Amino acid sequence: MAALAAAPAEVVGEARAFPCQRGVPRSVSALGHVGEEGLANPLRLGRVMRLRLLAAVRALLADPSLAGLKDAPRLATVVLYAKSRARQGGQDDLQSSIWGAELGRWLGMSDSTVHHKVLPMLRGSGALRTRVVTDAKGHPTGLDCLVMPLWNAHHGEGATHPLALSKCEMATLLRLIEALFGPGWAPKDKEPTLPGLLAGRTGKGAATDRLGLLLMVLSTRTSGWLRLCVGSVMKRDGRGAATLARLLGCSPSGARKVLGRLTEAGVVARERKATATRMKGRGRVMLLPIARAYGRVLAPAEVLQGSEAAISQRPDGAVGDHAPAEAAGALGTRKVHGAEAAEGAGDQERPDGAELHTDHASGVTPVIPLQLSGGFSGEGRGGEGRRPKRACVRENQATGGKGTAAGSRLQVAEVGPLRGENPKKSPVDERRKQQQQPAAVAAAVRLTAVGGGETQQRQGLGASLDLRLRVALAPVADLWERLSSGQQAVARRAVRAALRVLGGIADEASAPQLLADRLTDRLQEAGGQALVRDPMGWLLGRGLVQRQACTDVRCDDGIRLDTRGDCPACTTMVADRRAHRARLRAVVDAQLAGSDHADRRAVYEARLREHTLLEAARREARHARTAIEVEQRRAAAARRRQAEEAAELARRSAPCTDCGMPDAAGLCPRCTYRQRTERLVQEAVDLAVAVRADLDDPEQVAALTERCEADTRALLTQVCQRTARKLAAADEALTAQEVAERIRNERRASAFGRLLASDEAEEEARAVYEMVLRRRPCGRQAAEAAAEQARRRTADYLLHHKLGQLAADRAPHRTC
Repeated sequence: MAALAAAPAEVVGEARAFPCQRGVPRSVSALGHVGEEGLANPLRLGRVMRLRLLAAVRALLADPSLAGLKDAPRLATVVLYAKSRARQGGQDDLQSSIWGAELGRWLGMSDSTVHHKVLPMLRGSGALRTRVVTDAKGHPTGLDCLVMPLWNAHHGEGATHPLALSKCEMATLLRLIEALFGPGWAPKDKEPTLPGLLAGRTGKGAATDRLGLLLMVLSTRTSGWLRLCVGSVMKRDGRGAATLARLLGCSPSGARKVLGRLTEAGVVARERKATATRMKGRGRVMLLPIARAYGRVLAPAEVLQGSEAAISQRPDGAVGDHAPAEAAGALGTRKVHGAEAAEGAGDQERPDGAELHTDHASGVTPVIPLQLSGGFSGEGRGGEGRRPKRACVRENQATGGKGTAAGSRLQVAEVGPLRGENPKKSPVDERRKQQQQPAAVAAAVRLTAVGGGETQQRQGLGASLDLRLRVALAPVADLWERLSSGQQAVARRAVRAALRVLGGIADEASAPQLLADRLTDRLQEAGGQALVRDPMGWLLGRGLVQRQACTDVRCDDGIRLDTRGDCPACTTMVADRRAHRARLRAVVDAQLAGSDHADRRAVYEARLREHTLLEAARREARHARTAIEVEQRRAAAARRRQAEEAAELARRSAPCTDCGMPDAAGLCPRCTYRQRTERLVQEAVDLAVAVRADLDDPEQVAALTERCEADTRALLTQVCQRTARKLAAADEALTAQEVAERIRNERRASAFGRLLASDEAEEEARAVYEMVLRRRPCGRQAAEAAAEQARRRTADYLLHHKLGQLAADRAPHRTC
């Protein structure tokens, strides 16, 4: 850890390998959660734990080394901080192990972006130190990272610094981040870790959205409502955007865009508090994951407690007082914008079609009893309990003791049964339940209803399909209910096959929505679900089938499945055909300038048919040539494979070049061991000569080489005779090789130890020790460690240099 903190910036690098993921303790007693369910749900944080983690993240983002950086490097610092090991007195304390591609999955961006735009900025600002971890062969296997604000916090103020979290607190922060935007893992022989809420949000702005969600979750109470900032804010942006802007350190307009994207993702809901006058009230922001984690029941309109009057939503079909009939639910209705964010994430000042009227004070208590004047249908209500001739059916809902208009409306909105009916679920409750969900999921939930008397024969989507299939089949709800149980089983297999194909073309997360969009387009072509006579045949033959308008496998009716834009190949092909028709029409008009339109039309169509037939003939000829080329390539590959097999067979059947043993592939095992033993003996002799002789004196080098070689061979013979037993010739050769290898290793260790005590190594170690002490006067331990590393590097360099010089001196003699 000290060596990594003291390493210069030019030593750092990137690693693209895949080391093992460090585990996180799952059963921690001091995490600040609530009960066993809290331990299983990382979003259920205690108040003290939430404030502790919020202070740590704010202190990290406020560090001077992160000032002026973009949101992607800042989020990367938070992720690496959460993955860092707690300080427990080990060598790798405060470090984290990761690789570039994995960090990109945490940030929602590519590996190239991480290595070119994230890590260089963090290293340049001094916020991060990295070191490449390699294996025995020198291949990179990971990246050790050290977050410098965390290092400075532990070596400055110590345990009192907000960044100095304990092991339990670090584990809690990591589990919270995993639940919010973790990429998810599926390790072998282990329980998989599911992706986070924003794991599918990638590309531009993904890091900003993830960082904003983390800050809002840590700033949210257990009720799910975000603590909004105080003071004056811009009316256009709203108080929620101003709060998020202060958390992220950006402009309110940028925070408003982030809030809109989070609303579309279904993790944030925005609504307005109800007022007695049904005008726009104060805006609020709810974090839906927090609300669901604490079991809060989400409703599109909530009755407010306090001095303000409680205004509920009008039931479906109620006659509007200030708006036309088509603006149902406009006035007096408060909607959670998470349900309608797919069409527009902005808050509506006034519903479309609502008429303007005078503002009224909220919570006014009438002093004079309400008097009924003529001309209103509600005048028929009275003690007799009768209704006028043309009164609405809901106007007979008044009960004794609660005759006020507001009380009647509240009962109608909350009570489901009408005129003595007693259904299992009120239509008003079903409408509220669908309004709080996204559009695609709401349509899927609607499909769970079982139709008519076929309850035992047909199943809704909610009972037979998972969420992916429900989202994909949401546009064809009525068609699915018209299928029998056997047809539904066949359709499920076809839908899963289509999802696998789309997942291979685009990605697994967006495949259900792509299939839903395809079914929506096919239904528009057919004129709607009511005009489809054979649901099974339409699904298998038209709805689920990909129609490629060109040769690109990603094309579907001229739309690219991966980019959701127009297919370039189809656009080019259509443009070429239009250009050819325009040229052909111009030629015909020029040649038949004096003819009438019918004659020119006939000639134009005849020439167009000729061109089409010619193009078809060319296409067939091109396909034939392609088939011939494919066969030729296959034949050439077969011939090349036969030649390689013959060469391999000849190599294996070749005799040994030393002893002449047949079928030895050129060298038998005994000769192989003997040659290897000779090389090891020569290496051992070179190691001894390199550190003992004066390499500038050839005579001394030759004499010492002869003496060392004789001693080494004598030692080899002595050890082999000592361990001799009745062995085969190949086993004896193998034993000699093993003994020679041990002698070589001992000579290398001895030479390295001799060079460690050389003047050059001591001088280099002293220089490094003084340099580190000048930088850090109190870091004697770090200076000693750096000096030891410098001494070993110098000894290794001297050994390689002497061996290279010895080999260069002997090269002319060996050539002669």
